[in-house]
Amino acid sequence: MPTAAARTEAKNAKPTSSGRRKTADSRSRLKDAVAMLKADHRAVEKLFGQYEKAKDAQEKLRIFNRIDMELKVHTQIEEEIFYPASREFLDDDDIVNEAIVEHQAAKDLMAQIEQMDPSDEMYDAKVTVLKEMIEHHVEEEEQEYFPEVRKSEMDTRAVGEQLKARREELMAQMRTTP
Repeated sequence: MPTAAARTEAKNAKPTSSGRRKTADSRSRLKDAVAMLKADHRAVEKLFGQYEKAKDAQEKLRIFNRIDMELKVHTQIEEEIFYPASREFLDDDDIVNEAIVEHQAAKDLMAQIEQMDPSDEMYDAKVTVLKEMIEHHVEEEEQEYFPEVRKSEMDTRAVGEQLKARREELMAQMRTTP
């Protein structure tokens, strides 16, 4: 039976588009580190989908530049904040180490693509391989790493706040960098 406080919270919660009420707890999960990183994953997946539908070299370049920026910010906040924080709570360092190695492989490939022209015959192939690398990495994080973090005592909300603040800083820097 819900407590009086829980019933009051549910009663005062705002309805969602589906008509269900969103409690403060479910809204706050959007600030949770794991939920935030998963949202990043979905955003990059969507961009890769747009890339695959792009018709000309300029559109491909524009979309790749967005993919590149999103992945750079995402990998940096994971490496600076999420991975070190989670390492303290996980029994298996290998899962973190593998994620770092996968990031480096993706960054190396991204650097190659950045130096290419979208009309280069290998450009699409390299973007496709990058997409496949990211898909593999995302699957491992979401199926293995993140569930372990969820089971741990890590304060994912506090880490989420740190990720959000750092993400905003990095995005601002990238927008002002020529």
